[in-house]
Amino acid sequence: MTRRLVVVGAGITGLAAAFEWRRRRPDDEIVVLEAGERIGGKLHRVELAGHWYDTGPEAVLARVPEAVKLIEDLGLGDRLVAPATTQASVVLPDGRHPLPAGTVLGVPASADGLDGFLSPDGVARVRAEGELPPLRLDGDVAVGTVLRERLGDEVVDRLVEPLLGGVYAGRADELSLAATMPALTAQLPAAGSVLGAAAASRDAGVRSRGDADGPVFATVRDGIGALPEALVAASGAEVRLRTPAHGLRRTATGFELSIGPVAAPELLTADAVIVTAPAPKAARLLAQVAPGAVEPLQGIPYASMAVVAMAFPAQDVDAGSGLLVPPVTGRLVKGVTVSSSKWPHLAGGDAVLVRSSVGRFRDEAELQRSDDDLTAAVVADVADLLDLERPAPLETRLVRWGGGLPQYLVGHPARVAAIRSAVADVPGLAIAGAAFEGVGVPACIRDAHRAVDALL
Repeated sequence: MTRRLVVVGAGITGLAAAFEWRRRRPDDEIVVLEAGERIGGKLHRVELAGHWYDTGPEAVLARVPEAVKLIEDLGLGDRLVAPATTQASVVLPDGRHPLPAGTVLGVPASADGLDGFLSPDGVARVRAEGELPPLRLDGDVAVGTVLRERLGDEVVDRLVEPLLGGVYAGRADELSLAATMPALTAQLPAAGSVLGAAAASRDAGVRSRGDADGPVFATVRDGIGALPEALVAASGAEVRLRTPAHGLRRTATGFELSIGPVAAPELLTADAVIVTAPAPKAARLLAQVAPGAVEPLQGIPYASMAVVAMAFPAQDVDAGSGLLVPPVTGRLVKGVTVSSSKWPHLAGGDAVLVRSSVGRFRDEAELQRSDDDLTAAVVADVADLLDLERPAPLETRLVRWGGGLPQYLVGHPARVAAIRSAVADVPGLAIAGAAFEGVGVPACIRDAHRAVDALL
């Protein structure tokens, strides 16, 4: 029997869910509702110096299957590009240092290679961690709480903060260890030490992949931002832009959604509904049908950030794939990607292509600047960090991500479990997205497939 699936949200999660549903039920009607002006959510690309250039995610993990397989299923496998270099450096108050190899989101597996990156006392603190009493966690804790106690402040401030800041725009002293470092957390009971757990989780990852020499990341020649249009075309879904969903109720045969302008709503019936909207919007939508999900959804805050894409005149830039910039430097930007060094398809032109991000959770005052002022400040910071001889940009593009990144604060796994339980009690309803078990593109695709699995 033909059914109608309604997907709320046209980001990567919602569009991947629509595509997967079409693969499994080719005759169904699929409607995707998007409150905004465009599809793609945080996947976004602009034209910069004659190239398609991502201002949202600029790469996907290649060592997990979901994103690469989806790209191949869309017929874009021949457009996949591996990085030319992934050697990044961390900017510290005393200068630039290569990112130590073999860490797990900045958590070292040993003290080897940390000389110079940490002070002698900091290295000694790391080396002595294995001699401390076995680590036993009582429930979820903050990343910073555990690592500062076991490895010292330097590891957190110099290694972990810049990596977590890049992924989550969050802070180590507030982010959940279990939610942001699940592989490491899973190894802690047996290892009894942070170093041992980091080594075990790293080795387990190598064993599960089987090809430790393969690229860690990949992108698409036309940008990760090319995926939304390809997904819509392949899914055959009807996408309704500028159409918010602001009411959802159960009916005898399925669901009824109130959509469009609040003053003049339209009613849309559905046999199944997948909600992929950000947590605050999802909470409002689910208030009537899954009230148990509302409070935990409201407990997931979001950080705002901005990305500035820059094209500088062609010149030598010696920074590998880019720079990580922790808060201890006092810098405006938190990271710089030298895209024309990192990605072969962006190299060799008349411009050096660079992107940089600004904004962390609870520290978003800089984002209150005007577009011109913020762009100029970022350009100046980047030109100084890269020591550019020709620092005047040829072209810039600023993209703001208001409420862009969910924060996995302490207690996040319990919140996610409560949300999923409340939604699972409603037949025909599922929820998915970056707010739950991973903010990267592969994690969003995986959650979309989880939602489709639950309904089919």
